Amino acid sequence: MQQKLKDLSELVMLQHSFFSMPFMFIALLTSAKGWFGWKLFIFGVIATISARNFAMAFNRYADRKFDSTNPRTQNRPSVDGRIAPNAILFFIFVNAVIFVCISYFINALCFYLSIPILAILASYSLFKRFSSLAHIVLGLSLGLAPIAGAIAASGEIPLWSIYLCIGVLFWVAGFDLLYALQDIEHDKKEGLHSIPSVFGVTKTLWLSRLFHLLTLVFWGLFIFEANLGLWMWIGLGISILALFFEQYLVSKNFHHIPRAFFTVNAYLGIALLGFCILDLMAGL
Repeated sequence: MQQKLKDLSELVMLQHSFFSMPFMFIALLTSAKGWFGWKLFIFGVIATISARNFAMAFNRYADRKFDSTNPRTQNRPSVDGRIAPNAILFFIFVNAVIFVCISYFINALCFYLSIPILAILASYSLFKRFSSLAHIVLGLSLGLAPIAGAIAASGEIPLWSIYLCIGVLFWVAGFDLLYALQDIEHDKKEGLHSIPSVFGVTKTLWLSRLFHLLTLVFWGLFIFEANLGLWMWIGLGISILALFFEQYLVSKNFHHIPRAFFTVNAYLGIALLGFCILDLMAGL
């Protein structure tokens, strides 16, 4: 049983929930102007993890053929036989049900949007088969987290949550472009429409930089529209340094891509959440 749980965790890379979860909590805190209660905290954690489990497991199931021909991914549990295809399908179904049920218990708007959100989360795996916009779809998938947080706390979608969503969208799309540089030759061989395989390395690097510049613009608009204070502006300054460092690491050597992708981005979300907490505490 312990080994099966370990394989499932590896399948969905559970630790990477830190990419989207901090932004869901930032939206909850901003909507509530402080602590939002244990109910939303617990429901938010379960909803975020189940949605991400659904998306990652769907991606692994749909991409088994492509992952088996990619040296970087051919040892994944979905490829090497550790987890059977039917078991992955069952895991996808269970997490979808959990997400919809949790959404129902939060509020009506969360429930009504739960199925469309799952459809968007699943679309990334299919999009890259015919469009280079797959990177944007992945960004939107994580960008929905702050909108979901705002809906959970207030039952509506304020303008600041849209700015935060778009910022997360470009942030994720920007670092996904860098990550996709590892698979240029494989994507060309398999006919997958990643931006690096279609437009090349140089254009991909510049587009990633543009996306991260837009990230900072929209995060600034979020801070302004939500009327947040000095600590969040400091957090934005830290974000500038972090994204610059990420771009520098990758441009210097592609061997730094895993470090830039997993370490820098995970800490960035957590840091912004910390600055949001400090900002709200300072305003009390």
